[in-house]
Amino acid sequence: MPTSATPVKKITVLADSDTRWKWGAQTARRIAEDACLDARLLRGRATPTSRQLAEVGMPADSMREVTAAQFLAQTDRDSADVVVLACVGGTVQAMLHGLARAWQGHERRPVLVTGYVGVVYEKLADGLLLRHGADVVLANSRDDAERFRAVYRGVGADADCVVESALPFLTGQPYQPSTGRPLTVVFAAQPSVPDGRRDREYLLERAVRHAEAHADREVLVKLRSKPGEHTTHIEESPYPKLAARHRLPSNLRLVYGHMGEVLDRTDLLVTVSSTAALESMHRGIPTAVLTDLGVREALGNHHFLGSGCLASWDQLDAGLLPEADAGWLRRHGVLGDDPFRAVRERVTALADASGLPAPRPYYTARTAPGYLPGILARHHLDVTGAPLPGAPAPAARGRLRGAVREFSRNAARTLYRQGVQRVAPVIRRWGQL
Repeated sequence: MPTSATPVKKITVLADSDTRWKWGAQTARRIAEDACLDARLLRGRATPTSRQLAEVGMPADSMREVTAAQFLAQTDRDSADVVVLACVGGTVQAMLHGLARAWQGHERRPVLVTGYVGVVYEKLADGLLLRHGADVVLANSRDDAERFRAVYRGVGADADCVVESALPFLTGQPYQPSTGRPLTVVFAAQPSVPDGRRDREYLLERAVRHAEAHADREVLVKLRSKPGEHTTHIEESPYPKLAARHRLPSNLRLVYGHMGEVLDRTDLLVTVSSTAALESMHRGIPTAVLTDLGVREALGNHHFLGSGCLASWDQLDAGLLPEADAGWLRRHGVLGDDPFRAVRERVTALADASGLPAPRPYYTARTAPGYLPGILARHHLDVTGAPLPGAPAPAARGRLRGAVREFSRNAARTLYRQGVQRVAPVIRRWGQL
């Protein structure tokens, strides 16, 4: 959408992981393709590394790492026309309360947009109510839009904020069967699905067996992060560590890289419940959502019921190439012409308005007195959105002090990741002895 045709000139994206940055940045581009893109990476456990940002492949016009206090102090009408909150639900809720307070008395303010990075298969009510208060809550499909509105209406909250769209990274050229190269099977690994070491070893072993049984195929295990890096979810048993215990066949490799580029050479996408399945289905690539570990809400593969893509490794070993049901794809936002048109129209109308009311989240000190204070306190805010006594200052004072803080923060993050990925699993195993 040309910049001259829209009041949206600058979009700020607040993201707390590499995956959410990808979603937030691509959502911003779908809203206003030529707008200036300002990235704010929230400091925390999963702040993306330079390698992860490069792999996402979404450059910004400006980028900085911030604390919640810094973000609240710096975000105003002069800095952006739209703010995309690409964060976990609790962080979105805290920012909504903090921004409502920060913008008191302002004649105009940015339009607030939020949503989900992928398939919504758990914590539907909790996640939605934590996002209520944004001007636009994106639903990734017609099915999601109906569910979202039902939740909001069920508690007596305004449901007009829900706008149907699609996952912004459903792009790429239609699939063409491979010619002149081996048929390529890609297993899209996930950081926390499944989360148990035994199940993850099983999936890797089945990928190895598939490669051994099909020497004429290339099998790629597509990884999300390297050991020590964090994504949206914690990965306690990284596949590279598990693979080190195997003698991998020559036609199986562990790979990183942009998912879109990997899909360009994929002939069969295999996963438990990754959103990569939707990207693959969008292109028309044969896609298998594994049933080996059951079809369970905890795995998220129940979302694909009716898709025609549920299958086991045994069936894939026998040559099955699942084909997605067109009706299911349309209901779940995978097929459609310009699914962001309604979003652009809504955001443009709000950005062009003479004034917007202050954000009014459903959760307040009156509706959730035993829940909201804890959510806000994690970001050093009280129930009015004001900084709690002793909260970190919005800006560093002095270069030396800032450098010391930066060193300490990086060291603490490294220790945390090592604890999650190395120490915690050992302690759990001891507890099972």
